[in-house]
Amino acid sequence: MLRTALRNVLAHKARLAMTVLAVCLGVAFVCGTLVFADSSAAAHRAAASRSFADIAVTVTAKAPAPGAGAEQRGTVLDDALVRKLAGVPGVAAVRPSADGSATLNAADGTPLRAGKAWANLATAYVPGKDGKDARYPLLKGRAPQGGGEIVVDEATASAGRFGIGDTITLATDGPVMTKRLVGIVTTHDTRVTSGGTLALFDKATAQRLFASPGHYTAIDLSAAPGTDQAALADRVTAQLPADRAEATSGAAQAAQQATYVDTLTRGYEKLPMVFAGVSLFIGSFLVVNTFTMLVARRTREIALLRAVGAERRQVVRSVLLEALLLGLAASAAGFLLGLGIAAVLPDVLGSAEDPLPDGPLVIGPRPVVAALGVGVGVTVLAAWLPSRRAAKVAPVEAMRSAEQPPAATGSRIRGAVGLVLLVLGAGLLVSLTGAKDASVENLQSAMFGCAVLVVAMIMLAPLLAAAVIRLTGRLTGRFGITGRLARENALRDPRRTAATAASLMISTALVTGLAVIGNSTGQALDRQAAAGLGADYVISTRTPTTGIDPAAVRRVADTSGVRTAAAVTDSTVFIGGGVRQISGVDPDAVPAVMKLDFVSGSVKDLGPGRIAVSSTTAREHGVSTGDRLSARMGRSQQVEQYTVVGVYKDNPVAHDALGARGEVQRSSFRPGSVQRILVRTDDGAASKTTEDRLRAAVGNSPLLTVRDREALVHEAAGALGDLLTLMYGLLAIGAVISALGIVNTLAMSVAERTREIGVLRAVGMDRAGVRRMIRLESVTVAAFGTLLGLAGGLFGAWAVGALANGALEQYSLALPWGTLLLVCLASLAIGALAAAVPARRAAALSPLEAVAEI
Repeated sequence: MLRTALRNVLAHKARLAMTVLAVCLGVAFVCGTLVFADSSAAAHRAAASRSFADIAVTVTAKAPAPGAGAEQRGTVLDDALVRKLAGVPGVAAVRPSADGSATLNAADGTPLRAGKAWANLATAYVPGKDGKDARYPLLKGRAPQGGGEIVVDEATASAGRFGIGDTITLATDGPVMTKRLVGIVTTHDTRVTSGGTLALFDKATAQRLFASPGHYTAIDLSAAPGTDQAALADRVTAQLPADRAEATSGAAQAAQQATYVDTLTRGYEKLPMVFAGVSLFIGSFLVVNTFTMLVARRTREIALLRAVGAERRQVVRSVLLEALLLGLAASAAGFLLGLGIAAVLPDVLGSAEDPLPDGPLVIGPRPVVAALGVGVGVTVLAAWLPSRRAAKVAPVEAMRSAEQPPAATGSRIRGAVGLVLLVLGAGLLVSLTGAKDASVENLQSAMFGCAVLVVAMIMLAPLLAAAVIRLTGRLTGRFGITGRLARENALRDPRRTAATAASLMISTALVTGLAVIGNSTGQALDRQAAAGLGADYVISTRTPTTGIDPAAVRRVADTSGVRTAAAVTDSTVFIGGGVRQISGVDPDAVPAVMKLDFVSGSVKDLGPGRIAVSSTTAREHGVSTGDRLSARMGRSQQVEQYTVVGVYKDNPVAHDALGARGEVQRSSFRPGSVQRILVRTDDGAASKTTEDRLRAAVGNSPLLTVRDREALVHEAAGALGDLLTLMYGLLAIGAVISALGIVNTLAMSVAERTREIGVLRAVGMDRAGVRRMIRLESVTVAAFGTLLGLAGGLFGAWAVGALANGALEQYSLALPWGTLLLVCLASLAIGALAAAVPARRAAALSPLEAVAEI
């Protein structure tokens, strides 16, 4: 039986190649995702942390206790402590540092790695006794010697197109600064080599920017040979003021780093894993269909094996062994293809504004095991049902020349189960439409309902095939006898037709549902952003930890063409155990820059102890205008009683609550800070000239963005980027696997109908007619899968989209007619293209040879 299985694989290698390729795609996404996740984790670990190779202990200042005095708030990390720690037994060297973050503008004015604090390292150049800093060897120029000078690493100089003597614009946290480049260094710091930037200042400047004059942010200690890190950390701790500084071993820092990186990179696996799951799910239908057709074609062969003594178990093992060999081939090919996917995923998931850190591919045991487990497991599992069917072939079948139709009992059972699942899935989705609550539980229930609905459609597809294909057959019938023959060929075996169309049906349903939800949500976000913003421009910080220089706010207000410049402070407010966003505003300026729709109350009543809340916040906490609300704002540790002076409809510009700017600023995590400036111009229109003036008013700071209304609306809809990527990715996956399935099915069908095609040729059908018949049959199958997919996708989108009304008031179902038409045309094109090779092969058959085929 082993030799039989090997012979069968070699005999049908061309047909099985399509199956291998389909499973290969799923394996490739699984392996590529795992390799990418491991590689991304390693790159983030390098980018977001320091190398601890030569650091045994790091001393840092403790956060001051609430209410601490000025003396306790000051750092103790100074030169005196550096000298003291140098005398601790076991310490080989001491290196103080004043670390922070600095975002640089390139020579063309664009920010380098903006918005990534961990990627923009800034620190002090700390020369040793020889006047050089061993951590940052100079490549060109000299070390910084004054507040107006800066040194960068070689990669940063290349990315920013900097040369010695150039003036560099940068910002740390506040006003824009300009420095003259005096040197270029090399570094092995993994935060920089993984795609970050490095800016070095003289020690006094770095201390002033990132610590305080004469003080440091950390002190790194290296250990003498043979010194235990933990023991050294204990000795160092004994030399520190217990309430103001602490020592952490390098091993402990590495463990903290590993936990942080795991949290940071966990989400990168989700989107590619969806592709992998869909690929394997759709590919499994191709496996089932291929082995079913192979078993049907080898009925007489299997019956002869049974007649000469082969047991049912041996027949099952023979078919499963074929599947095992296919799975091994698919796993090997998928693993290699997965490495290519892992290499391009950083460019797909990253962007110019938010690039992923660079790093080599990391290939661990997990992707290898997954490749074998997934490829072999899916293929063998999908071949199990056909193998069971093969085992049921009786020896007497060797005397029959025609394939027997499936038992009516099996079809009835399949239809009954499919109908029950259809009622359950559709009923669950319909029951959720009245909830209008996009909670996690409801969304999970909706996803489960959609999954049940898909399974029901797959089971009912053979029963629906006759009705749908007869309907679409009216179109193919216009092509004369070839069109009618194509329709009858598609109806000859509804189960095979349904299995062939299943992959296209699933991918079409997914794409249709996502396209409708994405289009509806995008339009709702557009309407929400446009309805809530009265300003023509918004100047904002790239990260929530930075603030806008108060002087920049005044310069913006004085800019030519600006009518109103309203400063907004963004902070947090803790209500009933939940965290909300609050915007601190000047009540008089709000009507000019925000379009607030108050259900009750007014923005004019804002003041100390008085806030306004959004409709969602009011509903969740059961408050209305005039009620008292217990809340804790920003960094304040004290719960205060606030009077609700108004309730407004949800507005992304105003966030969850509004308060007086002075009060929000006092309790914010950056007292006195401003995170946004809402700008209203005289003419109420955006222009490149006005935008350039506003950028100049904020000093072209790389920490700030200037966006007009159109850009903000586009950004709001940009949250759907992952959904759109998923949609087009699923369409591509479904198209490829569907084409493989149709090619495989038609190729085997042509082989089965060799004599039939020969008869058609003998009675006068020309080669062009044969090709047209096969193509129309393929298009008919594709149309069947497309129609079912469209119906299922539209129903699922309607049901799932109804939940969005609870979270997005402006949501309404909006069909993307262009996308749906494109999906239909693409599906039909897939059918036509997939038939090219089988049609050519059928047309090449000689009438005499075909009729003589046994």
